[in-house]
Amino acid sequence: MRELIERIFELKRERNAVILAHNYQVGEIQDIADFVGDSLGLSRQAAQTDADVIVFCGVHFMAETAYILSPDKTVLLPDANAGCPLADAITPEALRSKRREYPKAAVVCYVNSSAAVKAESDVCCTSANAVQVVESLGDSQIIFVPDKNLGKYVASKSGKEIILWDGCCPIHDNITAEQILELKGGHLGAKFMAHPECRPEVLAFADGIYGTSGMIRYARNVEAKEIIVGTEAGMVYRLSKENPEKKFYVPQEAICPDMKLTTLEKVLHGLESLETRITVPEEIRVRAERAVNRMIEIG
Repeated sequence: MRELIERIFELKRERNAVILAHNYQVGEIQDIADFVGDSLGLSRQAAQTDADVIVFCGVHFMAETAYILSPDKTVLLPDANAGCPLADAITPEALRSKRREYPKAAVVCYVNSSAAVKAESDVCCTSANAVQVVESLGDSQIIFVPDKNLGKYVASKSGKEIILWDGCCPIHDNITAEQILELKGGHLGAKFMAHPECRPEVLAFADGIYGTSGMIRYARNVEAKEIIVGTEAGMVYRLSKENPEKKFYVPQEAICPDMKLTTLEKVLHGLESLETRITVPEEIRVRAERAVNRMIEIG
């Protein structure tokens, strides 16, 4: 293991590479990363470096976003099969059809989507700023894609008509209120923080609703020593590492198989071979970047 990691670091220096790891990656991948965080935040951090190569330990749409913001860099995805069922729930063709159905509606696209879908959207959003983005628009009717649970959460906080897409993250959608109640019963006094990709009946029990970056801040600042985490299980590694005096609990079933495809061996192979390279056609990239930048301008 030690030799493998040393070889990764050696090649990272030779390639002038930066290694990004999403919060849901396994611990040993988080430990070798230059930056650990959420998908958009990581892409923005990488764009600000002078690295020639970005190794994105995450899933396909995340590597695409890194390329959208850094087309001059080589973007690598250690496992080409690391996809996302939520991102796959919508195609650009289907979105164009929905826009024809609601010609007066603006399209707000969650960043957990393909570059091609971003390119068909008016503005992107993250789980943290989705409500803010929607409320900033002058349009009263919003097509929100592709996560229906996040869309329902936005609708509950906004006075606008939200047209939902029938997509979801199966990991978050499979977290049940019964699971949370069982964890609460076993850990009296524990706080519960939930990701807004969870179902409304799960969010109803939450002491705080946050994206992954917000969860990091909440866990750091809350006085409670036990916290139930309504998101993918990989999040607990970082939370525990940064808050060793606190205990974190997550439903056992909340594991994303795509996020677990990345291994140290695959990171090494990627740096050796400079594969698998992720690119986006320039015409799509420019339009997708426009939707991302509009979100950044909103805040």
